[in-house]
Amino acid sequence: MSAATAQPRITPSVRVLVFSDNAHTREQVRLALGERPHPDLPRIEYIEVATAPVVIDKLDRGGIDLAILDGEASPAGGMGVAKQLKDEITDCPPIVILTGRPDDAWLASWSRAEAAVPQPIDPLQLASTVIGLLRTRLSL
Repeated sequence: MSAATAQPRITPSVRVLVFSDNAHTREQVRLALGERPHPDLPRIEYIEVATAPVVIDKLDRGGIDLAILDGEASPAGGMGVAKQLKDEITDCPPIVILTGRPDDAWLASWSRAEAAVPQPIDPLQLASTVIGLLRTRLSL
């Protein structure tokens, strides 16, 4: 096949890790984004995680395209976990922090997260943020 007729590689799915110690928060993220937040993006495969050590292990193993971390998780919050991931993982995927309030966005920037979305989750804001980050990650 010539370069002129080559089709772009279609990724069958993207893997999005969702970290929160609260199952309801993880569910709200899934409901806000759905299976496919935009027609030009692949389907989302969710990896739900309730503890910080598992987040670190999953991202360290690779294969995650985006991570959404609950900044209010306990005992380890998403901002501290994000900072650790950015410091320790080469080619760390983009991270979205769910903050407790809009004024906490500056803390998310300290953690080196690419974006922050306040809770309660606004589905349109979360989807817009995730779509933009995934497009950049997948170079669409």
